[in-house]
Amino acid sequence: MPKRAVRIHSELDQRMQKAAQERGFRTTSDFIRAAIDHEMKSRSEVAGMEEQTAASFDRLAKELRRVLRGQQALFALLDGLTKTVLTCVPEPPSEARATSVALARDRYARLMKNAGYAMANESLSAMQELVANVDE
Repeated sequence: MPKRAVRIHSELDQRMQKAAQERGFRTTSDFIRAAIDHEMKSRSEVAGMEEQTAASFDRLAKELRRVLRGQQALFALLDGLTKTVLTCVPEPPSEARATSVALARDRYARLMKNAGYAMANESLSAMQELVANVDE
């Protein structure tokens, strides 16, 4: 077996001897070997955790890019729809304008209320799905 010589202060030597006895090692050398082995294993475990964390960040970044692309597509769709409506729907005659605006406000309020319900139901469904996956 290879042999290594290391110089240490007497205070550290005393602490090592005491720790070796307290932890049930036969000799201080056994304690030193175990400490080195533990240090080497913990370093490799940390490196593995760092790799896992980096991979998780990569997955999150990809997911975020996907969500952003979806959001951009929705904005483009909304923009196209808005342009089509504004281009193709004629203005109401001036005598019917007040009535048309009032009816449009009512329709808009219903639309927003339904959108809110849809979002709440979607959130509820998503939470129920998450809870169901946890139980498996």
